[in-house]
Amino acid sequence: MKLLGNIIWILFGGLWLALSWWITAIIMFIFIITIPWSKAAFELGTFSLMPFGKTVIDRSEISGKKDIGTGTLGTIGNVIWLLLAGIWLAIANLIVGVLFSITIIGIPFGVQCFKLAKASLMPIGKQIVDIDVKKAIQGK
Repeated sequence: MKLLGNIIWILFGGLWLALSWWITAIIMFIFIITIPWSKAAFELGTFSLMPFGKTVIDRSEISGKKDIGTGTLGTIGNVIWLLLAGIWLAIANLIVGVLFSITIIGIPFGVQCFKLAKASLMPIGKQIVDIDVKKAIQGK
């Protein structure tokens, strides 16, 4: 079911959404000062390409320790991201998610938009993983 959902998602906009994130990430990388946000934008692009069966967790949950993205600098970067872009990206994803959820067939796609909204709020220090991996990590 995840494969079918991802194929439909890609055909009806997921590819363009991912490409826009990746192009944004490349532009951020060129400006050097925005490199931390570039990595986050690339991760969001990867997540927006095939969101079915995937979820977002803190990298510190995987490694068990803090790193530069999950520590104080990551928090500062997330606050800057939230104020400049995150809130607007989340609102856009929420609106699209509500529109998808109007029909029964669109509900699974609306759920993916809600996941993208949450991920786009504060993406620095996050990792995209399979849902099964998240369950295994939290089951430790």
